[in-house]
Amino acid sequence: MSLIKELKEPDNHSYTMCEAINEAKRCLNCKKPSCIEGCPISQYIPEFISELAKGNLGLAKDILSKRSSLSAICGRVCPHEKQCVGHCILNKKNAPVQIGKLEQFVADFDIDMNLPKARLTPKTRGKVAVVGSGPASLTVAYDLAGDGFNVVVYEAQQEPGGVLLYGIPNFRLPKDVVRRQIKRIEEAGVTFINNCIVGTDITVDNMFESGFDAVFIGTGTAVEKSLDLKNSDAVGIFKAQYFLRMVTLCNDNKLDMSELPVRKNNKVIVIGAGNVAMDAAITARRLGARVELVYRRTKDDMPCLNSEYEEAIEEGVIFNFSTSPVEYMVDDNKLCGLRVQCVDGERTIKADNVIVAIGSKPANRIISTTKGVSPAAIIV
Repeated sequence: MSLIKELKEPDNHSYTMCEAINEAKRCLNCKKPSCIEGCPISQYIPEFISELAKGNLGLAKDILSKRSSLSAICGRVCPHEKQCVGHCILNKKNAPVQIGKLEQFVADFDIDMNLPKARLTPKTRGKVAVVGSGPASLTVAYDLAGDGFNVVVYEAQQEPGGVLLYGIPNFRLPKDVVRRQIKRIEEAGVTFINNCIVGTDITVDNMFESGFDAVFIGTGTAVEKSLDLKNSDAVGIFKAQYFLRMVTLCNDNKLDMSELPVRKNNKVIVIGAGNVAMDAAITARRLGARVELVYRRTKDDMPCLNSEYEEAIEEGVIFNFSTSPVEYMVDDNKLCGLRVQCVDGERTIKADNVIVAIGSKPANRIISTTKGVSPAAIIV
């Protein structure tokens, strides 16, 4: 199997019908369901599981749709062990109901079997522009279209999906799942305009001038944070989201594999310990690189999911805890290592690449190009 196919191979196993119904039957249907308390959107978890347990897939789908238009995605990438699954009462027996996998099963069944959809709502209540097409924007667009608004989504990339398409590796979230969910949103009457940079190609002021009643800005935290270290402009240092986006483009045959910044047998250091850092580390390993991760705090302080940490360990990623970057080491402006401060003092780790994954922040391009528009009409 070639490396590129290996990157395309999704890891998440979907339940069979029998597995899903048997798992659903394990739900105790608690009077005070703690699983809902752990869900950020208060999904109707016991209700959809109850219908699934009885084989009522259509009703289960309808219940999920009341709260989420992205169930096939949420079922795969939500941090279930910290949210719904982590709050399941059956954790007391170390056997929580696998709510995420049940949500994934229902959503996939809905799309695969093309279950009947609600009648398209007439768009008579106004016109709304949505900037960006990540999870927040897609949810807003779908909900507003369902409420009778004419919604237009502006996306800077070639395809809509934002971080779902370009920031999460294929082995964690297959891209065909994202594209199928977006198609469902299009079928609800949402229009997507791609390759359009808001703040450059069009401004928010232009949108209101052309007849939009409101604008939702859902561009997320698109600007990745940097480390203020010496030699930070050396060749071989790049951000995690950039790296993951390049791999996605390569998987889609929009980029040649020779253009990827990480090569087989490269020595790669990943700085950070969040979920994005784990994704970058595992992806680099699957490209054939030797990977070490550097984190300034302890293992217990890591913000990533424990399951993703264990997955990285299984992939062969080496972890350096209580280790802080001090300086990028270079040879003729090309990275050759990272000097770090650890418990025993300073040392240098040799490296061909450093991937920085220490968080991100919003861009100010959109708001900075907006003048004279009432803030009440803009939702950020």
